Amino acid sequence: MKIGGFQKFSLLDYPGELSAIVFTQGCNFRCPYCHNPELVLPQIYRPLLSTEQILRFLYRRRRKITAVVVTGGEPTLQEDLVKFLRILKAMRFKVKLDTNGSNPEMLSRALYYQAVDYIAMDIKAPSDLYQKITRSKVKMDDVTRSMEIIRLSGLPYEFRTTVAEEILFGDDLLKIRELLKEGDCYYLQPCNYSTTLDDLAPQHLHSPDLSVDENFKKLKLWAEQHRVILKVRGK
Repeated sequence: MKIGGFQKFSLLDYPGELSAIVFTQGCNFRCPYCHNPELVLPQIYRPLLSTEQILRFLYRRRRKITAVVVTGGEPTLQEDLVKFLRILKAMRFKVKLDTNGSNPEMLSRALYYQAVDYIAMDIKAPSDLYQKITRSKVKMDDVTRSMEIIRLSGLPYEFRTTVAEEILFGDDLLKIRELLKEGDCYYLQPCNYSTTLDDLAPQHLHSPDLSVDENFKKLKLWAEQHRVILKVRGK
């Protein structure tokens, strides 16, 4: 595993669990609002951490930590991801996988081997803006296939969108409705402007309050009508 970062404790990243976070190095997207540029841009990569040492730490803490979150970067780019997840499961951790949904084959493998307990997938944009915002050649068929694989997994899951006013707001936010289905849990999270891949808005002192935006109100009404659980992260 190419591990670029490790957080020993978190009360926020796995619902209801005390978790550790493993950050994989490398991503196939270049989203301007990405808050982990050191995991995305090769020119600023930090030295890799020892997978063996991290596993040893987790083994020693297995009676205190109940879960491990594997995020990135994009974890599904790692060839040995499933092997790593299965080791975590063998240690009796609950495992949460964060993904951008671009690699449904790897996602299917992880589910086939029952190596995941919770999945969080980013929805970057409405379909017509996906390649523009991710600055990639991602195929929408892969994104929607990943979403369906997650829905059919039987596992708890969430879809989520980061909202940066300069990139995705207003009507674009409403258009994401086309990707959601009844029963989905969908989170909106404001952009964290303290560290982003691009220098988006240094004038911002605070992220926008999404809950008071008119388009959010429209989206919330639609979600209630279509039995989609809509939440704003941090609210």
